[in-house]
Amino acid sequence: MRKLLTFFCILSIIACNKKTFQEKGIQKELKQPNILWIVTEDISPTFSFYGDNTAKTPNLDKLALESMIYDNAFAPVGVCAPSRSSIITGMYPTSIGTMHMRTGKDVFSWGSRSYKKKTGIKDLEGSDVIEYAAVIPENVKCYTEYLRIAGYYTTNNAKTDYQFAAPVTAWDENNQKAHWRNAPKGKPFFSVFNIGTTHESRLWKNEKLPLTVDTQTVNVPPYLPDNIASRKTIARHYSNVELMDAEVGVILEQLRKDGLYDNTIIFFYSDHGGPLPRQKREIYDSGLKVPLIIKGLNGKIGRTDRLISFVDLAPTMLSLAGIKAPNYMEGNAFLGEHSSDKRVYVFGSSDRFDEFSDRLRSVRNKRYLYVRNDFPELPKYKDVGYRKKVPLMADFLDLKENNKINKVQEIWFQTKTKEELYDCETDPHNVVNLVEKPEYDVILEEMRIALKNHIKDRKDYALQPESKMILEMWPNFEQPITASTEINVEGKNISLSSATKGASIAYLISAKADEKLDFNSKWQVYYKPINVQKGKTVYTIAQRIGYKESEIISLKIN
Repeated sequence: MRKLLTFFCILSIIACNKKTFQEKGIQKELKQPNILWIVTEDISPTFSFYGDNTAKTPNLDKLALESMIYDNAFAPVGVCAPSRSSIITGMYPTSIGTMHMRTGKDVFSWGSRSYKKKTGIKDLEGSDVIEYAAVIPENVKCYTEYLRIAGYYTTNNAKTDYQFAAPVTAWDENNQKAHWRNAPKGKPFFSVFNIGTTHESRLWKNEKLPLTVDTQTVNVPPYLPDNIASRKTIARHYSNVELMDAEVGVILEQLRKDGLYDNTIIFFYSDHGGPLPRQKREIYDSGLKVPLIIKGLNGKIGRTDRLISFVDLAPTMLSLAGIKAPNYMEGNAFLGEHSSDKRVYVFGSSDRFDEFSDRLRSVRNKRYLYVRNDFPELPKYKDVGYRKKVPLMADFLDLKENNKINKVQEIWFQTKTKEELYDCETDPHNVVNLVEKPEYDVILEEMRIALKNHIKDRKDYALQPESKMILEMWPNFEQPITASTEINVEGKNISLSSATKGASIAYLISAKADEKLDFNSKWQVYYKPINVQKGKTVYTIAQRIGYKESEIISLKIN
């Protein structure tokens, strides 16, 4: 029988690990840890354990005391959707065509899975951009598929925002009720809880809530005017941080009540940097640097300056589960059985943000940040409509219009230079460009070479206009459809396949021949022939990421 090529990589990974476990004589005794992710939104490292005591966060403070604190963790893009696409795949957004914010409305749970032809958005050449689900390379999967095959029960509550609709194979549960408490007895769980309380939009949506942080105690970054409008917005953000901390406390208390706190690895991080103007969407530390703390099972605590990129999270999760990441993943595991050497650089990108397109690339080591602007004639500031809802923005733009902002604040509104270089130790806000200073020529050349080596032999989907990229992904600007699963009966076993290369296949076995199924049904990931008892019905669905899913087909076994 023809091999199921789309799952060759998965089968190889699982087979390799099973062989390793057998050789060690611990296959039956192998204990896979429970893992919990608590993910917040739009926060820079502004917590007490990073030196900022403005917001009172007792729950996170306590967790930090039991965790390893990472001082150099970075998102690849300063907004959620491209960064989340990197997290779920272990790939740079530019390598899989997910770097533009945002491509469709597949933001929560299984996504809307519908796309508009007219958006009013133009690419860098002025061509129309439609809504779309990014069709990523056929060998790239959501890493949670590998966890499911390895025996994990995976739950996501409930933001996805991957730039494509989550395939049914990605999660056991993917909705607002998803919880580790639903895991079958004896199965390790991987559970994600996404907290939206600190999102940029809450700066205006929570305006009527009382401020719990004094406007006089907040730190105003130098790139924003220091006035009451700024201080109120910043105090609102810190007040939202305190609300978020209370939500973290509820989740952790549930874990303690279930008797699982001590034997669960806990991650806490933000999907990118802060929500304020000149933070979110920026390629500077204000947009890319994030908090990250991890409570392990070995009692190891402290802090590290090790460089971490979000592309490292997927291979790290697999490593913690005892699985070696597939070779295509661009990140490095930094924990677990398959952890690798420390990285020297992290890389960032900046392309389309909502209605404004551009292209910037960055390299960051532990001290310096280098930015390459491919279109230096464009202004740094993008007049993004969504950001203009932030309460301080109207005042900021009015001050700018009336020439009442200082030189540091004016930088954001100037035309870009071809290159930028910042010393992040002496200039943490990245406002002093060192490119023209001869004493930094050696550092500048090092960073140029690092970027050159990074992009060498690596496809960057943004080097072409977005409309042309979409046309490659969606011929005639129509979403391709995954070929239906073929069901082959071979004695007592059934094998499943799809003619669509890169398709993942899910199946469900039921006693009913007329089961009403949707994405929240108990679908399983297919990766090897399955045994179906006589009288039972097997249902199956296939989807390649970015394609429309196939129809559900079924076969009753007689």
